[in-house]
Amino acid sequence: MDFHPVLWMYQLIQWVIDKLLSPRPPPPNVNLRRPRIAIIGAGLTGVSAASHCVGHGFDVTIFEAGDESHLGGIWSRVSNTSGLQIHSVMYRFHPSVKWGSGYPDRQQIVSQITELWKRYGLQKRTKFNTRVTTVQKHNERWIVNDETNGYFDGILCAVGSCGDPKMPHIPNQESFKGEIFHSSKLDGKSAAGKKVLVIGGGASAVEALEFVVNTEATSTSILARSDKWIIPRNAVVDGILAMNVFGQETMFSWIPESLLRMFFYRDLHDLAPSSKGLFTDTPMVNSDIFHQIRLGKAQWLRGDIIGFTERGIRFNHRAQGVPKGGPGREEEVKGDMVIMATGYQRPSLAFLPSDCFEDPYQPPNWYIQTFPPSHVDILCNNCTYVNAIGTVGNWHIGIYTRLLLVFLVDPLARPQPYWMKKWINMTRFLKSKSPLGAFDFFTYSELIYWYVFCIAINPFRWKWALFVFLGIGSTLPLKVVEEEDKVRNGLGMRQKYS
Repeated sequence: MDFHPVLWMYQLIQWVIDKLLSPRPPPPNVNLRRPRIAIIGAGLTGVSAASHCVGHGFDVTIFEAGDESHLGGIWSRVSNTSGLQIHSVMYRFHPSVKWGSGYPDRQQIVSQITELWKRYGLQKRTKFNTRVTTVQKHNERWIVNDETNGYFDGILCAVGSCGDPKMPHIPNQESFKGEIFHSSKLDGKSAAGKKVLVIGGGASAVEALEFVVNTEATSTSILARSDKWIIPRNAVVDGILAMNVFGQETMFSWIPESLLRMFFYRDLHDLAPSSKGLFTDTPMVNSDIFHQIRLGKAQWLRGDIIGFTERGIRFNHRAQGVPKGGPGREEEVKGDMVIMATGYQRPSLAFLPSDCFEDPYQPPNWYIQTFPPSHVDILCNNCTYVNAIGTVGNWHIGIYTRLLLVFLVDPLARPQPYWMKKWINMTRFLKSKSPLGAFDFFTYSELIYWYVFCIAINPFRWKWALFVFLGIGSTLPLKVVEEEDKVRNGLGMRQKYS
């Protein structure tokens, strides 16, 4: 086996991170203490959050609507040819994760999630085939569905942003003589020797493109209705773009946009959006599509789907800058296979109390985007964001989870609804020049700023800083809280968890 020094160093760093920052798995059959957390969803976020909770000694129950085959969330349902588009250094959803490559495939990702689930003894704390329909409060504690599931002190929603596949019906679809598949249903299929039409230009199109390349299709046509920025599959470039702490278009946004056109798009600069800013939408991360176009094996067409024909798609091909539904050149794009890269339905949060959705503080307009102002003991992790430049599977999962734990165990660190709303209003003011809503787009560095502000603004949270950001040093803050509790209990202000 060849020795790769960079990969060796990467694996050594992962080993060190694991030893320093991974919470210790609880012993078998141990009784964990309160607060007790209900985690809704057994995907990447739910399993990661649960492992953080039990690792720090707090009890959890995971509720998963599907059976055990759904462990891993969206990664359990995509095709085997799918893989991580961002570098795995930006996808460290738990300190103990150990990647064997820079861009792991779907099977490696599911394997890491499953190993984490088993390592922290979450099998006995997971209820499969249990769809959550209601979450309601009774005597200051939460009931999930009904009392048979017990009582909880906090709710952590981890239902994600990708649910069931979207499969829209297109006019004359029945007349098409070829095959039609959703991008998540490509296992066991082959595009060898076929002309493939991909409907959609987002993340699902990347999934489809990986399948097409791996199965050696004759040609590929991506039919995209919306303009979308494409950025290279490069950890350095992606990291730099995520460093825009303002989380919106600024007077300097033309610089990265121009550099992308000059060095990445190059001769294909007409495919770049002409009027949409880079920091307004989640970009497509892929370095292969332009290579395939330059080889003559693929084409990217901007326009509107009119309907199917027997041999392909009737398409209104629009020029750069022409809006959806605008004038264009109507043509038939021929193909033998159509892949519907039309994404997934967003899972509903309707099981939450109705006061979580009161105007103008509806998701994603929540405290740090994830805590509804009406209930600081509810956290919706990775399921309220709309668009971003960054990653959904990284350090922030643990930070959000530990913030919830801090808010539950330390009443002096707990934000009040009034101040949660003030923070939301302040963020809206700071991003008032954005063409989008304040929370409709953010970058990873803006997310880090939110965390720093959250800790810094309240002196009673300072003692928790190392715990929140790194997951270490919880013993001393808990002892301080215990002393504070003695005073508060003596004043009849708080009943302590037992």
